[in-house]
Amino acid sequence: MQLVSFEHDGQLSYGLADGDRVREASLAFRERFRDLRAVIAAGAEQELADDAGVAVYSASELRFVPTIPNPDKILCVGVNYRPHIEEMGRQVPDYPVVFVRFPASLAGHNEPILRPSASEQFDFEGELAIVIGKRTRHVHRDNALDYVAGYCCFMDGSIRDWQRHTPQFTPGKNFHHSGAMGPCIVTTDEIPDPSVLQLTTFVNGEVMQRGRVADLVFDIPTLIEYCSTFSELLPGDIIATGTPGGVGAARTPPVWLQPGDTVEVEVPGVGRLRSPVLDESSEVTA
Repeated sequence: MQLVSFEHDGQLSYGLADGDRVREASLAFRERFRDLRAVIAAGAEQELADDAGVAVYSASELRFVPTIPNPDKILCVGVNYRPHIEEMGRQVPDYPVVFVRFPASLAGHNEPILRPSASEQFDFEGELAIVIGKRTRHVHRDNALDYVAGYCCFMDGSIRDWQRHTPQFTPGKNFHHSGAMGPCIVTTDEIPDPSVLQLTTFVNGEVMQRGRVADLVFDIPTLIEYCSTFSELLPGDIIATGTPGGVGAARTPPVWLQPGDTVEVEVPGVGRLRSPVLDESSEVTA
């Protein structure tokens, strides 16, 4: 099933995507589970599937928000595809390179991502994200996929000069709405083996990145094992698994995102996340 979070008539809600339609969870269901994070924590996805459909909307009627709007944590993995390691002039790491993003750094599907006024070095990084389904700590890689609720497209937008201010990536990865997540979470019953997935990033319709999840340096079970060792993973937590080669910073000349561009991250079987680019100063606030 495809889980979505959205805003309709100014109210945050959630439900299931079905092609170009979205079936909203009933009011009674939403009173029991305030958001998708609560649904996942309760293991109530099938209940949601049985419940949703009293209200049905066209996707064009809705404003999508990040699929998990309020995760406890967003853990992102850097330099995890060899072509990207090589193009950035780095060495293959001995351990996963993990940094954090804050929820406010992400926008939803079809919502603008913002080139900040502080920099013009706004870069794209298409990724596959994992959504954790069950609380876990010290999980072994052999059992790690049992703790996954589903998978989602992720755009880990990077402000490269700020990322390079120090060895810590945090400032360059957390500008407001510089990244995106969506359009949906596809549950694991539809994707029993994520290693078969492929990822493509488009900018204005042109292929810029392409990679196979099977080519990750640290595969998904290893990432879950590693992250669950230093932190308790909770339902709704997000792990972004890394980006393939082809980022704008590694091109000659560099390709930076400009206002009016559109970035799309596609993972067949998971979805196609669309993000138009605006200048931060152009953002319309309610």
